[in-house]
Amino acid sequence: MTLRVLALDAALARCSAAVVADGVVLAHRTQDAARGHAALLPVMAREVLEEAGTGTLDFVAVTVGPGSFTGIRAGVALAHGIALSLGIPVVAVTVGEALAAALPPLTGRTLWCATDSRRDRVFLEIGDTVVAHDLTALPAPSGPIAIAGDASIRVTAQLAARDFDVMLTNARLPGAWAVAAAGAERFAGRLPPRDAQPLYVDPPEAKLPAGGLRPPPAE
Repeated sequence: MTLRVLALDAALARCSAAVVADGVVLAHRTQDAARGHAALLPVMAREVLEEAGTGTLDFVAVTVGPGSFTGIRAGVALAHGIALSLGIPVVAVTVGEALAAALPPLTGRTLWCATDSRRDRVFLEIGDTVVAHDLTALPAPSGPIAIAGDASIRVTAQLAARDFDVMLTNARLPGAWAVAAAGAERFAGRLPPRDAQPLYVDPPEAKLPAGGLRPPPAE
């Protein structure tokens, strides 16, 4: 039985979409973009679905974070909209899970996914935990590690300067085909369940006024 997946990613500084069937990419679009994910991703999704042709999708896989607040929301909202219209599930994939799917086996090393959080901070995804750290106050690894993600070069430099055993990988940004691969693992039960909702590490910067929102104008 062929497993057919629509994969979407807008978590970091790239948008990508792909239709993948049993690991074979049938259609793919990608574009580097620091912003504008909400406008780019729906166009890419429509194009890959049209190019891939007829065929029933089994689920939609989407990156849920950590990463850009607006990009994550755009990707998750689109995934749920498409899935609802087709009556199929949405499968959540973290940035670290997608990057891990793109790498060969890392024998003897633990994978750290380092995502830029700006303000000299990074999100470190290690296993099933994601924690924000100052770049100058990174935790000490308990053994040899490999580092992926868009902040991997800076994190590797910091840890290497402290004489830890670190290996820099070439995995920087997730690709939709890797999102599909990680999604297939979760769909098959080989990864633990995860809610298909945005994974926010920090609270949103925008906050409601202390006195609450203004009341509606009197008619």
